[in-house]
Amino acid sequence: EQIKQAMQEHTLLSFTYLDRDCNRNPRIAEPYQLVLKGSQWYWQGFCRKRNDFRLFKLSRTADLTMLEERFAPRDHPKPQLDASEAHAAMQKEITLRIHKSILERVLDYCNDEDISPDGEEHYIVRYPFIENDYYYDLLLGLGARCECLEPPRVRAEMKRRAGAIAALYED
Repeated sequence: EQIKQAMQEHTLLSFTYLDRDCNRNPRIAEPYQLVLKGSQWYWQGFCRKRNDFRLFKLSRTADLTMLEERFAPRDHPKPQLDASEAHAAMQKEITLRIHKSILERVLDYCNDEDISPDGEEHYIVRYPFIENDYYYDLLLGLGARCECLEPPRVRAEMKRRAGAIAALYED
């Protein structure tokens, strides 16, 4: 609500921002718009410290205070939210075998034509995948109800990462 009010009144916001390295950075910004990116809320502002437009993740914004100082609105660029073309170019298809209990979660990432039954309890899924930590973490989050069948290098990397997790729990 404070961000909305500051946008309407063209009032500067003071806040602490938690960056990706967990550092708390004091900031002052001109708020311009609230943005839903995926399932996360952000707000776009002109950061006085960086002298540039930035997207600030709402959940990383703390100690938010409206200042008395007003600002003259700038022409602001629309935030770049849709990277679907670049994203699609980076994706490769992998093959998964999933248990029926996680079908709904997998449907968030692929279409029903990419899924075929494999017995009564399982499905074979052609799944869009980028070889990076985010995508590996998504698959690992599905636990033992998801097995990567192909390609062999992704299967081997899943095995390595699962082994590293299991090693944390050895006595």
